[in-house]
Amino acid sequence: MTDQRDQDLHGGWLPPVAPEGPSQRAADDPFGRQRRPWWRRAGSGLIATLVVIGAKLKTILVLLPKIKVLTTSGSMLVSVAAYALIWGWRFAVGFVVLLFIHEMGHVIQLRREGVEASAPVFIPFMGALVWAKSLGGNALAEARVGLAGPILGTIGSAACLPIAWATGSDLWTALAFTGFFLNLFNLLPVVPLDGGRAMAAMAPWMWFAGLAIIVALAFLRPNPIIVLIAVIGAFDVFHRWRQRRQGGEATREYYRVRPRDRALVGLVYLGLIALLVLGMDATHLQRSIPN
Repeated sequence: MTDQRDQDLHGGWLPPVAPEGPSQRAADDPFGRQRRPWWRRAGSGLIATLVVIGAKLKTILVLLPKIKVLTTSGSMLVSVAAYALIWGWRFAVGFVVLLFIHEMGHVIQLRREGVEASAPVFIPFMGALVWAKSLGGNALAEARVGLAGPILGTIGSAACLPIAWATGSDLWTALAFTGFFLNLFNLLPVVPLDGGRAMAAMAPWMWFAGLAIIVALAFLRPNPIIVLIAVIGAFDVFHRWRQRRQGGEATREYYRVRPRDRALVGLVYLGLIALLVLGMDATHLQRSIPN
């Protein structure tokens, strides 16, 4: 539903206004006060415009999961088309499928935790995401949800290896390497990455170590995605840390994890890192640069 003000701002008809002369300006202000300087008026208009844009963007984000054009299949096709412009359609298809496998790990585990989750939605050059109302009832459930993506993603990446060995195709080897790398990157110990979810059950203080790594990468290897993760991570880490320190019994209960479960999460986390590093080493392709 849009009100009349929205129609006026976005294409509604407005009556013509006569040019404003000195007499008109005096009539506008019976007390003879001078109008504000143009830069102040322009600034006020800019602020008002930004407020309107922000409200519209918020509405779009709320409605995003419900827009039919952004279903899983539709957003996958859009992502394939975008990646194909850079890497060709064969690699683009394989890359998007690997992203899908990773995200389905989260979806499957969320549903096992009794949390309703959407199907993955793909955003070109940003990856994919899943909507859910929560990540489970406690930090251990959050860790299971977080690690489920890299676990299934690692399996999907490893499935490329037999095909690569049987066909001798560098394409499948490159897909395996890329899948291993993406899942390893996601294990960095900072929210909102999957490794940060695991740290909620293992050692929340590691969020700060992961944030430091992300910030260092943002300066050493500037990249819009890295910068975005750094900004989101900074807000998320400090918010969750403050909430954890100042929260009540419900918050303390959320982060209460038995030592045995904490050790199991740590074993899976470190095991995944080791497997992914070995996988990247086994699938690394030397590129020859012509003279």
